[in-house]
Amino acid sequence: MRDVHAAWTGGVSRIAKWRQEPEVVQAVRSTGAATIAYVVALHLSPEPAPLTAPLTALLVVQVTLYATLTTSVRRVNAVVTGVVIAIGFSILVGLTWWSLALIILASLAVGHLVRVSEFVPEVAISAMLVLGVTQVGSTAWARVVETLIGAAVGLGTNFVFAPPVWVSAAGESIEGLARRIRQLMLRVAEETAGRGAATRATVNLYEARRLDHEIVLVDAALRQAEDSLKLNPRVREGLLHRIVLRTGLDTLEIVTVVLRVIARTVADLAKERDPEPLFEPETGATLERLLSEIGDAVVSFAVLVTTEVSSNAESAEARLAEQLTTAGATRDKLAGLLLEDARRDARWWHFHGAVLTEVNRILDELDTEHRARRLLEELDRGTREERERNPRLARLRDLVRDGRAARLRALLPGGRNRPAPRRRFR
Repeated sequence: MRDVHAAWTGGVSRIAKWRQEPEVVQAVRSTGAATIAYVVALHLSPEPAPLTAPLTALLVVQVTLYATLTTSVRRVNAVVTGVVIAIGFSILVGLTWWSLALIILASLAVGHLVRVSEFVPEVAISAMLVLGVTQVGSTAWARVVETLIGAAVGLGTNFVFAPPVWVSAAGESIEGLARRIRQLMLRVAEETAGRGAATRATVNLYEARRLDHEIVLVDAALRQAEDSLKLNPRVREGLLHRIVLRTGLDTLEIVTVVLRVIARTVADLAKERDPEPLFEPETGATLERLLSEIGDAVVSFAVLVTTEVSSNAESAEARLAEQLTTAGATRDKLAGLLLEDARRDARWWHFHGAVLTEVNRILDELDTEHRARRLLEELDRGTREERERNPRLARLRDLVRDGRAARLRALLPGGRNRPAPRRRFR
């Protein structure tokens, strides 16, 4: 029984993990949408094999609702544009080698004008398929109907097979990046303490440069999470979630750049002082401890950014503030030791000053007050841009919010005489 229970638990955990994989979710939803679109098109399209409908559903269904909606609009626009061009050419010239070349050129040009993005070739494909048949009218109508069926089924799939919100996956990517930054900081710290070979400093510099590739991957995961928050009825504070994650990644990207500068400074210092130790024993040990403390603070910062529950966020913020306070004290001690070293031997003061400056930059970026100010600025800017981009929708939201507040005040004792609450963001 224990083996059966363990196997069952393992199977359930694997299925739950698969549900968080974008490739698995996309395959299941696309297969279901294409099959349903084909069955519906068999009853509504005059074509005996309406394969355009499942093809459209395959192209329309995306990992997020926002991507599905925008893709379906561009897809339908491309097909209708191609059909209209084909009908016009069929009336004027028919199908010849030169008319085929002309319709392809015209379709590609018009496709860019109507802004169908990646579906520009679809305009030419639709025009050629319609122009190449004898009964242009019926074929054109059938292709439009099948495209509309595929797009409608693709959109409906989002309500039957609701796309997940990819915030947790983006959060895991951000935390993974933070842990890689911490590991590299620890390796750089070992070099500054003089326990590793001087040639390892160059290896650490190359590793710091490779972190740029990790940032690109995390940025892709974050863009997917941002799309999953757009137009999603299950998410109320989509703008806030997007700003928190995006500003968190921006901070880690700045930390990565500064860490690369530190690694470069350490590598240059190692070349100059080889085979001597990079720093005095006490200075190297203090710098090693400081980089270790900053590495822990980077991980805590990533946990704070990706934490949704308020109680956990408060504990994560308290832990980060404590770590930054400890790192600040160690930084002050390091500054004193570097000043003493510079008085004894001024040859390396520019290397020491560069390391201290970059350490200060990282601590400033991780500071909780600095982050709070930036969040408020980004939230104000994002709210203002949304209102300017969709003024009617913003007014509708204000009316709904004011109506709810009025009904709530009416239910409270003396509520009808209370003034309406002032909105924070305009």
